[in-house]
Amino acid sequence: MAENKEVLLKVDHLQQYFRLGKRDLKAVDGVSFDIYKGEVFGLVGESGCGKTTTGRSIIRLYDITGGSVYYKGERICAGIRSYQDAIKQARKDLKEGKISKEECEEIVAKNRVEIKAARADHKKWSRKNKDNKLINEIQMIFQDPIASLDPRMTVRDIIAEGLIIRGIKDKEYIDQQVYKMLEMVGLVQEHASRYPHEFSGGQRQRIGIARAVIMNPELIIADEPISALDVSIQAQVINLLNDLSEKMGLTILFIAHDLAVVKYFSHRIAVMYFGKIVELGTSDELFAHPFHPYTRSLLSAIPLPDPITEKNRKRVTYNPILDHDYSVEGPSMREIYPGHFVYCNTEEFNKYRAEYEGKAE
Repeated sequence: MAENKEVLLKVDHLQQYFRLGKRDLKAVDGVSFDIYKGEVFGLVGESGCGKTTTGRSIIRLYDITGGSVYYKGERICAGIRSYQDAIKQARKDLKEGKISKEECEEIVAKNRVEIKAARADHKKWSRKNKDNKLINEIQMIFQDPIASLDPRMTVRDIIAEGLIIRGIKDKEYIDQQVYKMLEMVGLVQEHASRYPHEFSGGQRQRIGIARAVIMNPELIIADEPISALDVSIQAQVINLLNDLSEKMGLTILFIAHDLAVVKYFSHRIAVMYFGKIVELGTSDELFAHPFHPYTRSLLSAIPLPDPITEKNRKRVTYNPILDHDYSVEGPSMREIYPGHFVYCNTEEFNKYRAEYEGKAE
């Protein structure tokens, strides 16, 4: 990881809600983290916790509900709906007599300023993206290598599509870049004329990786790129991403549900549960000192290639109702010690601090 600790991507209280009739499904609910230039940041959790939605929201495949996403210090995503909902709620509270007219006007004015600022940042980003092709700097590798490749396009056309959209028309240059990318990901030039159905799952994922890296991005969002592959192929793809990260100086947001894989590949890890990050720390520290009961539950599920250990391994079951008491005070992200954050209340914070200090001694 880069020593200068330059923040490349900042996610600030990201919210992504989906309408289900008259209620909202809170897929991502107030997620915040920074990704430093040159690091691999792991985002883990069980299926349905909001990992993929977070990645898709960052790359603007969804219009976010609330919060902001900053890339190189500039806001590229801003949630407007949360401000609009706050205005509606204030007017409703005024009608019901819960707040005064002055309080309502203050809330409305404040949120209108935020909406105006968000729209201005969006226009500014759109103009800059049109001129400087900023979107090329953020690419995504999708989970399903079959569904993410157009079956009617050749491998050459799939990989070259980004260059063509960018406006490059020199066919010889495009072919050279495509061949270079194929060799870089472990394929050969002859594969360029073939179609996706002629390849195995691991080869298709390599094609998807080549399509992303040909744009020479700074940030890659890898959305469970190995979950649809055989175990032996998973290792090859992980090593390929590792090599590309070192050669090209890539910054990677690595989304997965396998903590063992993420530990091998990532510098820092964030653990998600039900749309929230419950623990965040360096890879080594998270495994050495897991505090949140959900993190401990995930770690206890990792199988080990040792029959004696496996025979005696005890699974830790996470039950949020039994494991937490938030009736008096709710939880928030707190720093147990430098660089290690846990979603907890004051009572749990003191417990985790005492536990860490006891282990440190």
